[in-house]
Amino acid sequence: MKRRNRNVEQSSLSFLDAISCGFGAIIILVVISKSAPPSVEEPTPVVNAAQAQQLSLLAQQTAGEREAVEAELAAAEATRAAAAQALASLRVSADSARDKVVETRQDTVVTTTLERQLAQARQTLTEEMRRLQGSAKARPDGPVAGIPVDSQYVIFVIDTSGSMQQMAWRSVQQKMNEALDAYPQIKGFQVMSDMGEYMFSSYRGDWIPDTPARRRTVLQRLTNWAPFSNSSPVEGITAAIRTYARADRKISIYVFGDDFTGRSINDVVLTVRRINPRDRSGRPSVRIHGIGFPVLMNNRGAADGALRFANLMRVLAEESGGAFIGLENTR
Repeated sequence: MKRRNRNVEQSSLSFLDAISCGFGAIIILVVISKSAPPSVEEPTPVVNAAQAQQLSLLAQQTAGEREAVEAELAAAEATRAAAAQALASLRVSADSARDKVVETRQDTVVTTTLERQLAQARQTLTEEMRRLQGSAKARPDGPVAGIPVDSQYVIFVIDTSGSMQQMAWRSVQQKMNEALDAYPQIKGFQVMSDMGEYMFSSYRGDWIPDTPARRRTVLQRLTNWAPFSNSSPVEGITAAIRTYARADRKISIYVFGDDFTGRSINDVVLTVRRINPRDRSGRPSVRIHGIGFPVLMNNRGAADGALRFANLMRVLAEESGGAFIGLENTR
């Protein structure tokens, strides 16, 4: 009887253990299922071979069309650039043609004006030379070739510009020698550039003694003498007058040049008139002579400067009792 009860108790405990394990397993499954996110399966597209081939052909066709469009755009850009360049070239040609027309008209006007002025200058010069030569008398201090030679001192103001150096320098040396020969004996002389620079700085403000040896030295030095020049004799003339002019001296200034680049002839004339002292009779102490070298007369762009030089020197010579001579050539 006791053995039977013992078997019943063992069976009851085994059943309870099985039920407890089952509940535990269920709880564990519930916990695991709540902690893991639910998985969603995405549908996998299904592409067959025919569709894949069709898509590949479409991609190739699109790429070909894009390349064709890009080529057309490149060609259009090249055409536009060529058209723009051609237009710019046409504009330049049109501007050049217009400038040539204007230049031709201006050259015609300038040529006509220069020819008229040159004719007037030659006519005036001829009349003045006739007047000077007609009034000349045979006396020791009489004029040589229309230039009075009664001065005690002589100053040479020489244009040393490139045009004079290259085209007329031999003639300059010859005319200077002739001018010195016209004065057998003077108290002193001086040589300055058109800028007022002295040939011999040791004689600045003083006179070079008049001796045959000094004359030869000056002529030799003139051969290679080339100080800076601005192609205007104004600085040299005014410097010579301010430095050497005295009411009790008879001075002659010889101006050798071919150009006048100054702004106003009238201003120069007024300045020279103011600084050139006069004696009791009203005669200026400094007599100005001009020798014009025709270096620029055949140059249309520079002939106006040559005419202005001639006009300036003609007025200065007339006011100071001097003379202006325009050379026909540089030989």
